[in-house]
Amino acid sequence: MADRSTIEWTEATWNPTTGCDRISKGCDNCYALTLAKRLKAMGSSKYQNDGDARSSGPGFGLTVHPQALLLPYSWKAPRTVFVNSMSDLFHARVPISYIRDVFDVMRETPQHTYQVLTKRSRRLRNIGDELDWPANVWMGVTVEDAEFNYRIDDLRHTPARVRFLSCEPLIGSLGSVDLTSIGWVIAGGESGKGHRPIEEHWVTELRDQCVDSHVPFFFKQWGGATSKSGGRVLQGRTWDEYPTTRSHAAV
Repeated sequence: MADRSTIEWTEATWNPTTGCDRISKGCDNCYALTLAKRLKAMGSSKYQNDGDARSSGPGFGLTVHPQALLLPYSWKAPRTVFVNSMSDLFHARVPISYIRDVFDVMRETPQHTYQVLTKRSRRLRNIGDELDWPANVWMGVTVEDAEFNYRIDDLRHTPARVRFLSCEPLIGSLGSVDLTSIGWVIAGGESGKGHRPIEEHWVTELRDQCVDSHVPFFFKQWGGATSKSGGRVLQGRTWDEYPTTRSHAAV
C-alpha cells in the first residue's frame, strides 16, 4: 500500500495516516474500509486499530504512522504520489503538527508531485493558511454530487499551486460548477459490491464545463462490479488530461 499504484491518475500511494470515518454519501461503499478489513485479517501492522465501530470498522481506526514519513526519501526517481489513499490527512483527529510534518516531507522531496485529497474541506479551509505549501503539492476535494459543491469554494481558499476535484464516486449531477482557480477535474463511477449507478449526462455536463473553462478533465471509470467492468471510454474516446503547474498556478 506504499508504492506503485494501479489508480489511473497517479503512480504511487503513501499513507502517513490510515483509517477514517464516514462523513457523507460518497463514503457509503468505501473501498478503503473494505481493504483495511482484509489487511487487518492478513496481519498488517498498520491496520490493527478498529476505531469506533459505529462510524469506522475493522482495521480502519484513524492512526498516524510517523515511521511512514521516511518513505518518500527512499524514492529517488520522480513519481506522482497520492497521499493517504487509505485515510484523510485533514481528519479532525490528525494533529496539525503532524500535518505539518507531512508537508515538510513533501517540501524536502521536490522531485515528487503529491496529490492530497480530502472530504473535510472546512478544516482544510480553516487551517490552510497555517501550512507552508510547497509547489509540488496538488490539493483536491471530493465532490460526489451537488450537495457537496461547497467543498469547491473551501478549496478555492487554499493556497495550493494546483487545486483539483475528485468527482468519484459520482452519484449525482453537480449542476453548474464554478471552476474558477480549479486546475483539474477527475470523474468516475462507483465500483464494488453495492455500487451505485452513474448516469452519462452527469459526466458529460461536467466534462463540457471543463472544456469550456479550459480545465483538464480525467475520466477514470464507469465502474460496476469491479473498477474495470465498464471501461473508461466516454463518447468514443478516453479522457486522460492532466494539469500543467504553469498554466494552473493558484491565483
